[in-house]
Amino acid sequence: MSLFDAAFDPTREAAVVTGAGNGIGRAIAQALVGEGVRTVFADLHEDRVSAAIKAATRPELAVPWVGDLARREGCDALLAHAQGAVGRVTHFAHSASPPRREADHAMAVDDETWRQMHAVNLDAGFHLSRELARKLIAARSPGSFLLLTSLHAGTPRNLPHYSTAKAGMAMLVKELAKSWGRYGIRVNALVPGAIAAGGFVADPALARHIPLGRLGQAEDLAPMALAVLSNKISGYVTGASIVVDGGLSLTNWFAPPELE
Repeated sequence: MSLFDAAFDPTREAAVVTGAGNGIGRAIAQALVGEGVRTVFADLHEDRVSAAIKAATRPELAVPWVGDLARREGCDALLAHAQGAVGRVTHFAHSASPPRREADHAMAVDDETWRQMHAVNLDAGFHLSRELARKLIAARSPGSFLLLTSLHAGTPRNLPHYSTAKAGMAMLVKELAKSWGRYGIRVNALVPGAIAAGGFVADPALARHIPLGRLGQAEDLAPMALAVLSNKISGYVTGASIVVDGGLSLTNWFAPPELE
């Protein structure tokens, strides 16, 4: 049997994926159900969730959830819905993030945009991870969590609300991995490059900065996400940041924003 056969155990494992209505979250959620894992597709938009589930190879394993993760009540509602629908959640992928606007540089971003970005990325990522971990620790069950960060957790992006939220998530991954490793709960980060999906509208000219010569697609992230989430394949990997960027991180081309 190949090492990559039966990467998950559908009889014992279930997943929650946020941001599952589009982009990278959608690709990861669809890949999980394709592996036989019962998966909650969580997103802010009902039409996107419905379309993502309809397009999945095994839609009967997908459970929709629609709500706002910028609010604590929304996070708690997702947790309750997931427990009722799929039971104990062993795998968690946090891909939800508000859309980014190039106009929201340091001198322009408003308080609500700043709050929303941190609330969905960092606050929801922490709260959902912690509450899911409580259940796993109590049940003495292993788990695997994956937070979607960014190359701009370490390099400026002219979008301080976005970069600082992702930088916080990058350290959160390390904190949680260190705290929960003794309980068999692994926590890792997936670090996308220029992925033409979700809230990112890429200029095709950007490809000239990418050694592999093209923009990424959401589907480029899904195989690596599954490998890192799988306790069979990556059972000795935790606290890691796995970069999937076509080599983009080998350069930084951003100029300072125009303030006038």
